Amino acid sequence: MIEPHAPAPPGSPPSWGGPCGPEAPARLPVRPAVGRFLVLAGVFVCAACGLVYELELVALASYLIGDSVTQASVVLSVMVFAMGLGSLAAKRLRGLAAAGFGALEAALALVGGSSAMLLYAVFAWTGGWGGLWADGPRILLVAFSLAIGVLIGAEVPLLMELIQRVRRQDPGGAVADLFAADYVGALVGGLAFPFVLLPFLGQLTGALLTGTVNAVVGAALVLGLFRRDLTRRARWLLLMANAVVLALLATATVLADDFERAARHAVYGQDVRVAVRTDVQEVVLTGDTDGRPLDLFLDGRLRVRGSDERRYHEALVHPAMSGPHARVLILGGGDGLAAREVLRHPGTGRVDLLEADPGLARLARRDPGLSALNEHAFGDARVHVLTGDAFHRLRSTPSATYDVVISDLPDPGLTASTKLYSQEFYGLLRRVLAPDGRLAVHAGPVAARPRAFWTVDATLRAAGLPATAYRVAARHPGSAPGTDRAAADLRAPRGWGFLLAARTAPALRLDPAAPRPHTLTPDALDRDARDAARTRIPGLPPSTLPHPRY
Repeated sequence: MIEPHAPAPPGSPPSWGGPCGPEAPARLPVRPAVGRFLVLAGVFVCAACGLVYELELVALASYLIGDSVTQASVVLSVMVFAMGLGSLAAKRLRGLAAAGFGALEAALALVGGSSAMLLYAVFAWTGGWGGLWADGPRILLVAFSLAIGVLIGAEVPLLMELIQRVRRQDPGGAVADLFAADYVGALVGGLAFPFVLLPFLGQLTGALLTGTVNAVVGAALVLGLFRRDLTRRARWLLLMANAVVLALLATATVLADDFERAARHAVYGQDVRVAVRTDVQEVVLTGDTDGRPLDLFLDGRLRVRGSDERRYHEALVHPAMSGPHARVLILGGGDGLAAREVLRHPGTGRVDLLEADPGLARLARRDPGLSALNEHAFGDARVHVLTGDAFHRLRSTPSATYDVVISDLPDPGLTASTKLYSQEFYGLLRRVLAPDGRLAVHAGPVAARPRAFWTVDATLRAAGLPATAYRVAARHPGSAPGTDRAAADLRAPRGWGFLLAARTAPALRLDPAAPRPHTLTPDALDRDARDAARTRIPGLPPSTLPHPRY
């Protein structure tokens, strides 16, 4: 049992020592029980803000850089390591716990609140310069993870000192109370980010608002509860520092919309015509004015280049439609361009388009430029738009439902798409295909990522769907969807790789009853297949849900 300690003699300096020495109780303006509650409430809010900063870095890095698993691993591991450094560094501040905590929260509010805007600025204005500048977002991501982790890690030792200053209790009980408030705050912050901040405020404004809350709560706790522990000069310095931080965050919040428009123009060019945030992703349309072709970006990655998209979609769709095609399933394809090519074939009875983002399908139906490009495919009564998780829907789909399945999905290197390139998923597709059905898969660029491409081939074969590979070169640089950010992809010549799969290896041919494609001929298909075969990497294992290999 810890004995109550006697107050320090008049005029003696307060002792902020460690556990071996007695500590003078704080001179609080409220009762100790109320003071202890306020400290724990401050812990709760600061923990919520800290987790929001963490999730914001993971989300923005996944959007800007790609590969959400890698970015989450980098942010979490670096931040946890930095929290340990911060805890060690805070030992030197225990003698000035109140002032140190106040300064710490002001710095954390500024760094965490501005991190999203600064990361986006580097991505937009310097990431396309090449060389070391292209890695600017990655370097800044690590720097912010370190800085925020150090500041968050330093909070706990200082808060432990403050809560013991309010009312002495056994260290085990104090730690339990402190971490209980911390973990509950982390829960609230973790739920608030995806369900409140991100959908209603966006990443930039959400981070700035979080920083504002962090600064206000930190300053209020120190200046309101522990002001008698600070000298007059320290109080004024802390007040001015928080005022500057709040002014900077408020100014950035007011300018956030203008900043986002300027950054978007820096990434996509000056002819951004539509920029919307759906429930799933950011959709940007550029061009389609003054004769400029329409380009479609999804989460910063080029998905459709109007001047070259016909080569992609004809190569994806037409070989698969050579044979029975009364019932067709399109996976992805919310832009309506694959559906346009499917509808060119006589005998097409029903087209189910399974798109994870209903907002994209609505835009493709209503936007004049995009609907003209897809030739108003969504207005055709044969097209039925389905939404939801592809795994869930396919598991409830009867066997042998479709004659043709068109997989118009992003590259397998994108983490969100990896499960849709797995052996388990292809097993589901094999079940819903008719016995003589065909599956066409966009498997990424063969030349740039041959190992990922041939892993898709190995995965199809493992699922009982041997495939024929072919590739089509893009006429214009940057026409192929990729895993890297848009600005970098626009400067590299790319192409597309496809796999046509069935229960027995299918031959590449075109439907003689359909209108002749604009960019595809039987001879070109033969050349494309030979070009792809020369890049084959044998002996690759398939990708599965427990062991993704892309």
